[in-house]
Amino acid sequence: QVQLTESGGGSVQAGGSLRLSCVASRSTYSFYYMAWFRQAPEKEREGIAEIAIRGGSTFYADSVKGRFTITEDRAKSTLYLQMNNLTSEDTAIYYCAAKGSPLRSVPPDEARFNYWGQGTQVTVSS
Repeated sequence: QVQLTESGGGSVQAGGSLRLSCVASRSTYSFYYMAWFRQAPEKEREGIAEIAIRGGSTFYADSVKGRFTITEDRAKSTLYLQMNNLTSEDTAIYYCAAKGSPLRSVPPDEARFNYWGQGTQVTVSS
């Protein structure tokens, strides 16, 4: 069974930074794509960043482009999300996800990701 475990969430002031981590129970090389989703109160879950494990191409939602960076460390079986210049609009539960097939959609469709973490809370005070 594949498990994804997020960490690094917390409370920060607007303009601050956080780095989220997602440790996978097997090599990240076994996935085609990994992504970060988030869900704010009363809003639908949205894909905000995605990386192709084989090649490293990335996708960012317009709301985070230029502020967030997604990376993966194969040696540590870990996915990261560096979040800079945070605003109150970034307050949400953040989820790590992985997909073991080459099919993708833009923006990332949560229905196409078959492995999920439990989520980590990010709260930004303005």
